[in-house]
Amino acid sequence: MTGVRDARGRGAEHPGRGRIRHRSNTSAVSESTLETIMCDCQKNDELSESVPVPDPAAPARRDYVAASAISGTLRYSSQQASLTPSTVLVADDDLVPCHMAESALCGWGYKVVIVRDGTTAWEVLQQEDCPKLALIDWMMPGLEGPEVCRRVRALARAIPPYLILLTGKGNKDDIVTGLESGADDFVTKPFDRQELRSRLRVGERMVGLHQAMADRVRELETVLGQVKQLSGLLPICSYCKKVRDDGNYWQRVETYITAHSNARFSHGICPDCWRDVIEPEIASRGLIG
Repeated sequence: MTGVRDARGRGAEHPGRGRIRHRSNTSAVSESTLETIMCDCQKNDELSESVPVPDPAAPARRDYVAASAISGTLRYSSQQASLTPSTVLVADDDLVPCHMAESALCGWGYKVVIVRDGTTAWEVLQQEDCPKLALIDWMMPGLEGPEVCRRVRALARAIPPYLILLTGKGNKDDIVTGLESGADDFVTKPFDRQELRSRLRVGERMVGLHQAMADRVRELETVLGQVKQLSGLLPICSYCKKVRDDGNYWQRVETYITAHSNARFSHGICPDCWRDVIEPEIASRGLIG
């Protein structure tokens, strides 16, 4: 039984533990065991060499989706950002759910408009600058929630408001009735705060899509309004090729087309006219040697 010693005959030292003496029976180690140990060490060396060492200067790679990339909102341009729906209409005659909704919405950064009956809610939603998000109770004095949704959908606006029905009814028939009346979503009372916030974010995305689509349609209409097209029967002289306009004035073809379209002309001389007109004129003046 002998201890493992270094080149200077001292026992091997372990950091933080002082000197450690290892005792082993070297005579008990067979040649096959030594060959197995050496083979395993060689394999570990090969594996360590095959693993690429990351470059500290190289940018870090991401094999996952960052949490910041899942924001649940759309990116708007500067023009669209001003139209982001930050005001929510709450129509409910029950004070407790109404107060709970107002407290939650204000805590999330929304401006809240509260009405106590369906008739007032309908008056607010008829306005051009009405809130783009609305929480509407099913049972209210005046107009009920589904009737308010039907009237709002009948307006057929380019950017319709996102309507969420609030009700204690939770069976499938009631949900189908509410959605078919024109509501975009359905939340049962008492509502869960996180669920309500998620549904409001869905509403924001839908309003943003409608806004982007309306902006694109407006841009296309503007472009099409600038396009001029010539159509119909144009009276043209058989000899001088002038065109008569609507005021009974005869104009050159290029003048008429320039006035009625976006086309512009660049004058030149075609080969036939050069041969039949220009060359004889040059020859008659003695300019060709």
